[in-house]
Amino acid sequence: MLVIGIAGGTGSGKTTVVNKILRELPQEEVGVISQDNYYKQNDGLSFEERANINFDHPRSIDFELLVKQLKELKEEKTIQQPVYSFVKHNRTEDTITTHPQKVMIVEGILVFTNAALRDLFDIKIYVHADSDERLIRRIRRDITERGREVEEVLSRYQTTLKPMHQQFIEPSKTYADIIIPNDRKNTVAIDIVKTVIQDRL
Repeated sequence: MLVIGIAGGTGSGKTTVVNKILRELPQEEVGVISQDNYYKQNDGLSFEERANINFDHPRSIDFELLVKQLKELKEEKTIQQPVYSFVKHNRTEDTITTHPQKVMIVEGILVFTNAALRDLFDIKIYVHADSDERLIRRIRRDITERGREVEEVLSRYQTTLKPMHQQFIEPSKTYADIIIPNDRKNTVAIDIVKTVIQDRL
């Protein structure tokens, strides 16, 4: 099994890169794990307390479960990924049945910040984007997909997202094997990734 880690700041275009890679490989040979599904369970907190959690700090992620399940996939075992609701700020009772594949992609803003998880990646890709561009994308996504107000998104960006990006996410790109500037015309980086994957397989 080839495990690819894809990191980058919020709104950097990680999903776009993942989708481009998926298009280049046979669908039945690739699986995806999203870090967003592994936010910790917060049953003991009120909705207001859950809403104030710093979701951009590594301690908000259940890395122990993520590492455990990724190891199980490498051992050819099927896992049940948790499902996290950004509306309720908590895990749901649903799970995603995930079978081992030739290629597993693990994507998320903080996936390079955990050494145990990093050690399981065969290829590490960091998607870089301009901070203004990332903010615009984050505002659009949080309003349309997560029901947030503009003021709430901007406040969270200033107090949490930006400082956490500078403290944890941006420095983690030093672990990357490949850094992809998020430019829609940038096909060279994807071609390189495709070639590396095909060589490894």
